[in-house]
Amino acid sequence: MHPFLTGAFLWKKMKRKKFGDRRDAALVRDLDAMHFIMPVIYPNRSDNEAFISERIDLTAVNDYLAEKNKENPEYKYNLFQIIVTAVLKTVTLRPKMNRFIANKNLYQRNEVSAAFVVKKQFSDSSEEGLAFIHSRPEYNLDSIHNEIYRKVSKCRRDEKNSTDKVMDLFNKLPRFIAKAAIELMCMLDRHGKVPQSFIASDPFYSSVVLSNLGSIKLRSGYHHLTNWGTTSVFVVIGEKKLRPYYNADGSFTMRDSVDLGLTVDERIADGYYFSKTIRLLKKLLENPQLLEDRLDKEVEY
Repeated sequence: MHPFLTGAFLWKKMKRKKFGDRRDAALVRDLDAMHFIMPVIYPNRSDNEAFISERIDLTAVNDYLAEKNKENPEYKYNLFQIIVTAVLKTVTLRPKMNRFIANKNLYQRNEVSAAFVVKKQFSDSSEEGLAFIHSRPEYNLDSIHNEIYRKVSKCRRDEKNSTDKVMDLFNKLPRFIAKAAIELMCMLDRHGKVPQSFIASDPFYSSVVLSNLGSIKLRSGYHHLTNWGTTSVFVVIGEKKLRPYYNADGSFTMRDSVDLGLTVDERIADGYYFSKTIRLLKKLLENPQLLEDRLDKEVEY
C-alpha cells in the first residue's frame, strides 16, 4: 500500500476511536440517568445477575436436523450448533446484549463472539480446551457449523491456545510471584489493558459463553457471571429429554425439549429488552430454517 494511503487509513482509524473507547469496545455515551448511575453504585458484574429459564420445543429442530444430515456429512449438524447460531443471531439483532460494564462504564462491543469449553476426552482426568468463535454479519448456520468443527478439532489435537499457555506459565511460577502477576492482570482488566495475546482465547472476553451440560447428561441451571473479562451473558444448555406439553383441554403430548438457563448482567438493558430478546431466541430455535440466512437479516417475532 502507498505510504500516503497507509497514513490516511491510520488517521481515519484514529479518528473513529474517541477518547474513553477501549480496544475492544466503544464507550456508550447516550445513557439515561439510571443506566449511568447503576454501574457506579453496583460496580461488580457478579452482583448484578438476572437468571432466565426457558424450555424449547425441539420438534422442528429434530425434523430440520434429520433433513440436513440426509447427505451424511462427515461432521453432522447437531443441536449445539443450532443453539450457538441462534444465540449469535440473537445478539447480532439485539445489540444491547453485546454490551458490558468495566471500570463503572458501559461499553458496546466491537464484534459479536461466542466461547465454550471443549472436553478433550470424556474421562475424569481429561483436560479441557477453550474454543472461541469470532462471528461476522454474513455468517449463517453453515459457517458456524464449520467454525465449531475447526475449533473443536484443534482443541482435541492438544494444540494449546495463547490463553492456555499464559495460564500454564502462571501455574509454573512461585506462588507469591504468580499471585502478584495475576493481581496486576486484574487491574489491567478493569481498564481494558490486558495484552491481547494473553486473552485472545479467553472465553470471558466473548459476547456470550455457552456451557453444554446436556453433553454430559446434566440438567440446565444457573451459572454465575465473572468480574474478570467482559462477558455479560452466560447460556447453559441442559439435557435433551421427552417432556409433556399440555393442551387447553388438559390432554398432553410428549415432545423432545431442552431447557436453557441464561444468566445476564441486568445493568446492560431493561426487562422489556430482555423479554423481547428471549422471544427472538425462541422464534429462531423453533424455526431453525431461519438460521440459513445471514446473522444480520432481520426476523419478525
